[in-house]
Amino acid sequence: FASYYGDHMVLQKKPPGAVVWGHGELGAVVIVTLSGPSGLIMEKTAQVKGPSGTWTTVLDPMDQGGPYTLTAQQGLEDVTLRDIYFGDVWLCSGQSNMAMTVLQVANASQELAAAAHYPYVRIFAAAPARSDVELEDLEQIDLPWSIPTAAENLGHGNFTYFSAVCWLLGRSLYEALGSPIGLVEVAWGGTPIEAWSSRRVLQACGLPEDTGREGPQISLWHGACFNLNPALCFAPPLNLALSSSTSPHQHLSGPQVPSVLWNAMIHPLLNMTLRGVAWYQGEPSFLSPGVEQLPLSHRALTSPSFLGTGEANTFLNTDQYNCTFPALIADWRRAFHTGSLGQTETLLPFGFVQLSTYRHQSADDSFARLRWHQTADLGVVPNARMPNTFMAVAMDLGDEHSPYGRWVLGWGEGVGMEFLGTSPIFFLFLGSIHPRDKQNVAHRLLLGAKAVAYGDKELVFQGPYPTRAVLEVTRGLLNVTYSQELVYRQRDAQAFEVCCSSQASPCQWLPAPVVAVGSHTVTLALSGCRMLVLGLRYAWAEWPCEYQACPLYNPQGLPAPPFL
Repeated sequence: FASYYGDHMVLQKKPPGAVVWGHGELGAVVIVTLSGPSGLIMEKTAQVKGPSGTWTTVLDPMDQGGPYTLTAQQGLEDVTLRDIYFGDVWLCSGQSNMAMTVLQVANASQELAAAAHYPYVRIFAAAPARSDVELEDLEQIDLPWSIPTAAENLGHGNFTYFSAVCWLLGRSLYEALGSPIGLVEVAWGGTPIEAWSSRRVLQACGLPEDTGREGPQISLWHGACFNLNPALCFAPPLNLALSSSTSPHQHLSGPQVPSVLWNAMIHPLLNMTLRGVAWYQGEPSFLSPGVEQLPLSHRALTSPSFLGTGEANTFLNTDQYNCTFPALIADWRRAFHTGSLGQTETLLPFGFVQLSTYRHQSADDSFARLRWHQTADLGVVPNARMPNTFMAVAMDLGDEHSPYGRWVLGWGEGVGMEFLGTSPIFFLFLGSIHPRDKQNVAHRLLLGAKAVAYGDKELVFQGPYPTRAVLEVTRGLLNVTYSQELVYRQRDAQAFEVCCSSQASPCQWLPAPVVAVGSHTVTLALSGCRMLVLGLRYAWAEWPCEYQACPLYNPQGLPAPPFL
């Protein structure tokens, strides 16, 4: 069998058939049998074909349940997999907020203790790997298919396995559906979307395909990383002169290189029949590490006490994300549909987490821009450019005191010091890039999955969104109408801003304080604007609000997403 088939696995239940494949002697016939407690259920034959010597078959669609045994026989040799269940298989991918384990979340001890109650939620984790060419099978596995246990796999370590967002979503799907759930984690911290994209995506969005394959390599990171397994933390040779003006067109390194994670971690899985995808990716790669091998003099800067990870596209190709993300979704769907011989549906449900927070009172709007681009600049999903998708808004789940933050070069309260040779280097700890509340993230993903992937049309799965804005010029007011009933949780004079200018660019953004909130309307004061009102935006900040205290929610407790 291929590397990601094993005891305890979950195969996709009907209506599709589960794809099973493996390796053999060229030209040989492989007999695949599925058996249950009462005996043989089905038998399939497949021929081993070249040039790579693989065989593939599609099982007949199966109802949920188990356990079953699956045997592949070639001549006198056979391999049998046991304790196989049929259910729904979800792929979880992205960066460090997806790689953050159950051990690291809020109420971790309770979450780990609850693992024993979910023996039919099975988990698998691919090892971080990269390749310059598309691989047929995974080169390495961190966690073979397993029944969840607290210490051995759900809480193995920081940013290793098993993904908290993936686990909490899968556990909730099991509770909601009563079906076995298979979870496949494929994540690597600090990696940009370009690394997870095929060359087709890069071409479609006009991005270079070979950045980093030749010439001097640098990293788009220029801080130090914190609290991470060294195998997952890649840091550059430290150049104190390197500034944030580093061109994104310079050579990237390691897992930041375009397509290397698609090649090594996604392409090998394409034969798998899937029910859905969950994705958490996008924050800044300059907060993340870069090259594995460091000069000895830099060892102090990359010791385990300084190791960590960040996220990636608020620095690299930020304003291309409105192309790369929809293109990645469409490309993965086509590839998984084709690779599974048509079994994975063409519009594979794709859920994602909108960026959370990083720094208080930052003037940088790259987080806000990327949140907007995550929706293909349409504010909500699903939409025409991103059909059959769903989004968990997370901008109100910031965690300023998260211990899984970042050491960066700097000076201030909480400064730390290490030596580079005989020279002291000062570091400032910045928290919050990895919020510990993954329960609300998973709950919001669950709502979207139930509505979009499982067809619950009556379920409210996203917060209120504006449908129109009417200007009352004589009164200096702007009335914004929303799609849902509003709950006004927190007064914030800065949350709404208007573009107040005589021309569209450059725009002068001024606060528009809320003067009244009705059941579906918000009235804003425009007293500070003496020119034309050319635009309106909401929650357009790196840290828009405190924990669960943004201004607008719906009665179900879901925050209104940001918009422009």
